[in-house]
Amino acid sequence: MLDGFKEIWASTGIANVAFGEIVMIIVGCLLLYLAIRKRFEPLLLVPIGFGAILTNIPLAGIAGDDGLLGYVSHVGIDTGVFPLLIFMGVGALTDFGALIANPKTIILGAAAQFGIFVTLLGALLLNELPGFDFSLADASAIGIIGGADGPTAIFLATRLSPDLLGAIAVAAYSYMALVPIIQPPIMRLLTTKEERAITMEQLRPVSRIEKILFPLVVLFVTAMCLPTAVPLIGMLTLGNLLRECGVVERLSKAAQNEIINIVTIFLGLAVGAKLSATAFLNVETLGILALGAFAFSVGTASGLLMGKLMCWMSGGKINPLIGAAGVSAVPMAARVVNKIGLEANSSNHLLMHAMGPNVAGVIGSAVAAGVLLALTGG
Repeated sequence: MLDGFKEIWASTGIANVAFGEIVMIIVGCLLLYLAIRKRFEPLLLVPIGFGAILTNIPLAGIAGDDGLLGYVSHVGIDTGVFPLLIFMGVGALTDFGALIANPKTIILGAAAQFGIFVTLLGALLLNELPGFDFSLADASAIGIIGGADGPTAIFLATRLSPDLLGAIAVAAYSYMALVPIIQPPIMRLLTTKEERAITMEQLRPVSRIEKILFPLVVLFVTAMCLPTAVPLIGMLTLGNLLRECGVVERLSKAAQNEIINIVTIFLGLAVGAKLSATAFLNVETLGILALGAFAFSVGTASGLLMGKLMCWMSGGKINPLIGAAGVSAVPMAARVVNKIGLEANSSNHLLMHAMGPNVAGVIGSAVAAGVLLALTGG
């Protein structure tokens, strides 16, 4: 009988759980708390947090090669399919009209990608410290966190640094969720109250033909200049064309709702499956989290500084705050810009103006990913 009790005890989670697994289960619970209580990016942090808990339950095997999350991770993450489907949904959900009406804001979206390349260098410099051994491919995958674009970060990590995918994905989505906390202090530091109070002229109306042609032009230019970015840009522009062409409403609604919602659930669970204790609890993960915060801050600051330059060149007609929306967190960054603008001037509505650089940031981060893939041969 004693042997029977020993066998039963040996098959319990309590008898097999390791300290690292307990830590990661707590991390999963923390992600759930931030998503549910604080409403930080709940659509992704809920499945990621729950996936992290499932992955670290001993003997469950759900995240193993023969487990459900293992299959989901292989089909959707290892192949890069899920991020691309998310991009299609983002394209279907996004109105590019603000960027079309004011195309010079694409400069702000490009400027905000500066953090990506600064962080790449920072990751390589960390190799001078003990415990770090980032290759150029690893550094490239880490740097893309600065674009604040979760699907792009996952797509690039699967191509260049799959072993770091869990840490990169959590960092990318965590900082996306923390946009309302991280960005406002940087905005106030780098701009004056007078600059934040600048009102901008109403955007011109954009015709339907312009909206239909825009995704096709973007795709054509990308194909000619940077084919490595075509997977991301292609799915983004496909989704947007479904939205704007006006003849496939059912497909547009499917991309905006059913497809993106289903993929979001499985993408989050698959990312959570990468958060095993052995893969996540190491000094490199701490370095990635620190570099992610640095990358996002630099991206915000570079967008703001370019906004200040454009404000000066335009004779005070451009509010530099909209430069902070050059990161890819759509539409959260634009909403934060609008909020800070209203604090300085209660009649200052910047949301539509900020959507221009915000959409440009999505395109910019995809282009940056294409550049990094070309440079590293990924």
